[in-house]
Amino acid sequence: MVEAAVAGYFVALSLIAAIGAQNAFVLRQGLRREHVAVVVAVCAGSDAVLIAAGVAGFGAISAAAPWFAVAMRWLGVGFLAVYGALRFRAALKGGEALLPTASAPAPLRRVVAMCLLFTWANPHVYLDTVVLIGSISAQYAPHGVVFGAAASLASLSFFSALGFGARLLAPVFARPVAWVWLEVAVGCVMWALALGLALGG
Repeated sequence: MVEAAVAGYFVALSLIAAIGAQNAFVLRQGLRREHVAVVVAVCAGSDAVLIAAGVAGFGAISAAAPWFAVAMRWLGVGFLAVYGALRFRAALKGGEALLPTASAPAPLRRVVAMCLLFTWANPHVYLDTVVLIGSISAQYAPHGVVFGAAASLASLSFFSALGFGARLLAPVFARPVAWVWLEVAVGCVMWALALGLALGG
C-alpha cells in the first residue's frame, strides 16, 4: 500500500511538473495574485476527476469514440493559439499595463472558465491522467485507489506550490520589463504547444 502511494505521488508529479499551458497559467495568476486559491482548486480538482476516471478503467473512451480525441485536439489547438496571441498583445502594451496592481483583477468567472479550458481542452491532460496514470495504477492492484489518491495529492501539492509560491518572485516582477518577458514566454509556450498538437504531437 505504501509502495502504491509513493509511486502514485511521484508518477503524477513527474507528469504534471512538465512545462505546459496549465502550469504557465497558474504561474501567471500566482504572480498577479488573482484568485490563486480558486485556480489551484480547479486545476487540482479537475486532475483528481481525470485520475479517478483513469484508475476506474475509463481509459478506453478514446478507443471507443475516436472522434472525441480528434475534437479535443483541434479545440486545444485553437484555444492555445488564441491565448498565445493575447499574451503577445499584452506584452506589446508595455510594462506598466502588466503590473499586478495597475489594473483591476480579471473577473472570477473568466478566470475559472479559462482554467477549465486549459485542463479539459488539452489532449495531453487526458494522456497523462486518464491513460498513463490509469494504466500504471493497474500494476498496483488491489491498491489502485491508494495510487490514485496519492496522484491527486501530488497534483494538489504541485499547483499549490506553483500558485502560492509564485509570490516569492514578486521582487523580480516588480520590474515592468519582467512582466513583458513573462507574457512573451507564456505566448511562446502556448504557440509551441498548439503547433505540437496540430502536427499530431
